[in-house]
Amino acid sequence: MATTMRRVLLAALAVFLASTAAAAETFRAEIVRVPTADGASLATVVKRPSDTARRPLVVLNHGSPADGQRTSLRPIYASLSAWFMSRGYVVALPLRRGYGETGGEWAETYGSCESPDYYTAGLQGASDIRATINHMRALPYVAADRTVVVGQSAGGWATVALSSLNPPCVLGMINFAGGRGGHQHLPGGGIGNCLPDALVKAAARYGATARVPMLWIYTRNDSFFEPGLARRMVEAYDGAGGRAVLKALGPFAKDGHTLAGSDSGQTIWSPLLAEFLAGLK
Repeated sequence: MATTMRRVLLAALAVFLASTAAAAETFRAEIVRVPTADGASLATVVKRPSDTARRPLVVLNHGSPADGQRTSLRPIYASLSAWFMSRGYVVALPLRRGYGETGGEWAETYGSCESPDYYTAGLQGASDIRATINHMRALPYVAADRTVVVGQSAGGWATVALSSLNPPCVLGMINFAGGRGGHQHLPGGGIGNCLPDALVKAAARYGATARVPMLWIYTRNDSFFEPGLARRMVEAYDGAGGRAVLKALGPFAKDGHTLAGSDSGQTIWSPLLAEFLAGLK
């Protein structure tokens, strides 16, 4: 199984390189193993310019399949990765505990749909992101004082959770469609979000200690987290003391939840990210 998953990750690297013009001449990609406090080893795809200069770091964080098929996950985020590399960043894409080649016990479970613990689940994901930051900052091609964190869906939620810990030298964070508990079979029948109010309460708890600038991006036709819920979460987060700006966008493709991972979404999110990064100190 480990060999098969490694082949899958290598295939993902090949897809990325093939999609980037002149990639063989200007960029390199490799798999780095990131140790965690509990002894896990996060399989992390690292993409970077081929020179040896110290460059800022961006950590891109994947979502969690609603169908529970976590072991086959292989995040690529080709457009986001290429966008950041073209601006001089080293890109790290960690597979958190329980996902893909990293394997092991799934750390981010929120329990039952009737009584979900979204707060603790987010902090578990944040722990893996922080381990990735700490490991990457020690590498000779990373500028240790300049880090940005980006996440989508469950990875976006883990990024929001990480903001509550205020990791040093992280200048800003970007949350694409973050949340948990979407697309679940509800106790009363039907498909939906387990307990939206629990997301709002957890967002407020994160915001109470968060001081890192954040950009939150949600779309009108997100099938996991509808616009009203997104606004309630950011209002709770900021109301408790957080520093998030919500960009509520119109519909994207068939499901706006896919914006961050879609190549065709770049024209939409690129100016938002550029403006946000330009304002960071």
